[in-house]
Amino acid sequence: MSSAAYPQSYSPAPPRFVAQAAAALAAAAALLALAAFVFSAVFGLMYLGRVYPGVSVGGIDIGGMRRTEAIAYLSQQLTYPLAGQVTLTHGEQSWRYSPAQLGLILDAEASTQAAYSFGRSWLPWEGIAEKVQSLRGGAVIAPRLIFNGDQAQVTLQSLAAQFNRPTVEAQLSVNGLDVQVQPGQVGLTLDTELTAAFLAATLLDMQNVTVPLAVVESPPRILDASAQAEIARSILSQPLVLAPGGDYEKNPDPWTLEPEQLAGMLSIERVESADGAHYQVGLQSDKLATILLPLTADVAATPRNARFIFNDETRELDIYKSAIIGRQLHIQNSIDHINAQLAEGAHQIDLQYTYTQPAVLDDAKAADLGLRELVVEATTYFYGSSPERIQNIQTAAERFHGLLVPPGAVFSMVDNIGDISLDSGFAEALIIFGGRTIQGVGGGVCQVSTTLFRAAFFGGFPIIERWAHAYRVSYYEYNAAVQRDPRMVGLDATVYAPVVDFKFQNDTDHWLLMETYVNPAARTITWKFYSTSDGRTVDWNTTGPRDILPALDDKYEENPDFALGQIKQVDYAAEGATVTVTRTVTRNGEIINEDVIRTKYQPWAAVYQYGPGTPGMPPNPDSSGD
Repeated sequence: MSSAAYPQSYSPAPPRFVAQAAAALAAAAALLALAAFVFSAVFGLMYLGRVYPGVSVGGIDIGGMRRTEAIAYLSQQLTYPLAGQVTLTHGEQSWRYSPAQLGLILDAEASTQAAYSFGRSWLPWEGIAEKVQSLRGGAVIAPRLIFNGDQAQVTLQSLAAQFNRPTVEAQLSVNGLDVQVQPGQVGLTLDTELTAAFLAATLLDMQNVTVPLAVVESPPRILDASAQAEIARSILSQPLVLAPGGDYEKNPDPWTLEPEQLAGMLSIERVESADGAHYQVGLQSDKLATILLPLTADVAATPRNARFIFNDETRELDIYKSAIIGRQLHIQNSIDHINAQLAEGAHQIDLQYTYTQPAVLDDAKAADLGLRELVVEATTYFYGSSPERIQNIQTAAERFHGLLVPPGAVFSMVDNIGDISLDSGFAEALIIFGGRTIQGVGGGVCQVSTTLFRAAFFGGFPIIERWAHAYRVSYYEYNAAVQRDPRMVGLDATVYAPVVDFKFQNDTDHWLLMETYVNPAARTITWKFYSTSDGRTVDWNTTGPRDILPALDDKYEENPDFALGQIKQVDYAAEGATVTVTRTVTRNGEIINEDVIRTKYQPWAAVYQYGPGTPGMPPNPDSSGD
């Protein structure tokens, strides 16, 4: 069977039961709406002017109450603003307040109005839903609270007046030997604005709370000076001993500063840095410098080469005296070191120096210095010398034993002999001074200078400075046969520090080692030069004594300090003369040096002193001058 075609716009009619159901639903909805409206109207009329039942504010049930009743009731029952507890803290400190003191106020009227408005929305279905909620389970309305910032500020400012404290710097002072220290204090400032803002956000929960104060801390630059106080007490607790330090032969004794002296020198200096500040405790630099400056000469040491003996068998050097490392007191380094050591509790502190190494140390080798052989030696004789004169010859000669002369250097006897005094080992003996032969410290040193002169002369070394004696001295004319040798006249040299010196030059490319040997029994002194021979030879001639002048007549002087009959010869007769010595130094057939040494000796008179009233004054011919 074929089906009929329907036009496109045709819709079949719904079944009758669907239409009936829709009509029924519409009627039911209309009835429900009517019922809801009637419920709302009746419920509203029943609680006209009153809070709907089951409505509470902050847990306080005010359902069914009129607004005036609810306001009064809420004011009585909601006691948190007055009875609640807020604890403000900072560190271990705490302060308790009621929320009301901190500005929290209950607005009972606004709270009641909020409760009264529940279920009375202008939106019908919302109002009906709230009414149903109030009947079924009730509704809790948050109380309306007001945070009074002005009241909070009043309370917090009152607390700040008790709490705030100024920033205090630590103080350190000294009164005599008493060190006083005042600790610093961190400044505290209550930030009332920030604290109030935090309270406003916290108190609305109506809970007892602990609230940390917003505090601004202002630490001092120096909070604690107790460590520096202990340093100061340590400094003043006992004397300070300044030690010269080092192993030096002539080291002076340590210097001691008593606590009372240290107290007057104590320095408490404030030192600023990027991280803060601190006190630096020590001794004042200027006062320490005043103490140290006078010590400079006492502790100074001139660098000195090691002194050696040339071993003729091994041709090596045997150490005679160790080298001395030169030092000069460094004032600022010493000051810094003293204060650094004091800060660590030390009370015996070494001074600080700058050091200078000598050219030749103890481990030097002969070959490295060009010391290969004996190049010259000279011997003079001192027959008839007194024990004091022999002592002076030995003392002076030892000063030069083992000394080194650098290549090209000019050697000065005065610069190297050092102190000539009774304290340094010399004795009183006859010397020529002021036109007289007198007793003086160091008589006999010219025996040593004369020997050195002859070693340099016969070794072919240039003579830079040489002074003859005022008159002929017999000691320097003797030979090994205990005879006066006229060839030795004019080959003497005197020294008298600091104006009269003997100097010669080491004009070779090698070091020169000098050795001196005194034989008191044989009455000889020998001076040796060790180096490397460069082939030089020495030719010399002398005119011998010429233009002889007789000695002056004897002189007699009364000495009021002498006793009757006491006679003493204090000066000795000598003939005057002139002498010319020539020297030619050649090397490989070439003349490298020529000398003409002219000496004029004065005639000299013997001088005798006697006590007042002495009838006869015989001379003493056995004595001689320097």
